[in-house]
Amino acid sequence: MNWKFWKSWSLPDNLQPGERLAGTGKLAGQITVASVAVYLLTVGVLGWLWDSEPDSFSVRELANQRAEQNNVAVVTGYATTTTLIRLVELLMDKRGGYLRNDVFPPGVWMDNVPSWEYGVLFQIRDMSRAMRIDFSRSQTQSTEDKDLSEAEGRFFFSSSSWIFPETENEYHKGIRYVESYLTRLGDDDRTNAQFYARADNIRAWLVGVETRLGSLSQRLSAAVGKRQLNVDLAGDRAATQATAAPRETEVKTPWLEIDNVFYEARGQAFALLHLLGAMDEDFASVLDDKNARVSLQQIIRELEPTQDAVWSPMILNGNGFGFVANHSLVMASYISRANAAIADLRSLLAQG
Repeated sequence: MNWKFWKSWSLPDNLQPGERLAGTGKLAGQITVASVAVYLLTVGVLGWLWDSEPDSFSVRELANQRAEQNNVAVVTGYATTTTLIRLVELLMDKRGGYLRNDVFPPGVWMDNVPSWEYGVLFQIRDMSRAMRIDFSRSQTQSTEDKDLSEAEGRFFFSSSSWIFPETENEYHKGIRYVESYLTRLGDDDRTNAQFYARADNIRAWLVGVETRLGSLSQRLSAAVGKRQLNVDLAGDRAATQATAAPRETEVKTPWLEIDNVFYEARGQAFALLHLLGAMDEDFASVLDDKNARVSLQQIIRELEPTQDAVWSPMILNGNGFGFVANHSLVMASYISRANAAIADLRSLLAQG
């Protein structure tokens, strides 16, 4: 240890007992302050390092690499399944790991990346359910794939459980079940795992995507507040609802939740970009037959700007055409355009 440093923190030998006691207390206080300062600095640096989203990846390259490792061909459904696995792995393995269930600093103080994780998780859950219900089954009376059924249950586990059991453990179990399905899917000698690329299957999944994006668009637009008429029963004279609702309501996202909704939207868009890319691979023949492939690729184009870098130190919430930007409204614009394109794609896929 450096002697000069230690001497500056030690007490002189010629102090009286009372003076020595007071000096000892002062030294202990200095050490405590220094320790707290070092701790806060360390936590701050870690928070800064962890406050970043993972990079995107090539769906095609990922599927090819996985197939090469397993010494199998890239069959129908391989791109979608490997993409689902990779999205869950990103939640667990990105810088800082999974943060949504952290109970200690800096994770417990962060909200942007945990909100991003929540957005990705929404799309993971929707895809795992679609694979169990639609993509892996030939018809409604067919049997569910057991691995996909188990995986869906794991991915729907609480996103914020930090112990007994830990969220990460459940999601890792889900990955293993999907990997088991993927192994059987690529094995020519085993026909008990299938992925059916049909127009009705992708349409059923797109219905859920459209609903998710519609909700996101409304929540993002509510950042500035708006008066909204009740249209819940519009178009059906005989329609009823459980309880009466006001004819007009004021919808506004709380100020402290605006950045959470923004990053949740970024997370959902990130996952959708890769899942749609996987659909472009696995459903190529169906999309080409319907002359709808370019429509799917246009949806990807609409969502790509949602992943642009945010240069502002905070999510701004300017009003309408005001002087200050409103990041939520910009994000809502991209999401709404993608949602409209999905509606057009579903219409194309429904045609004979």
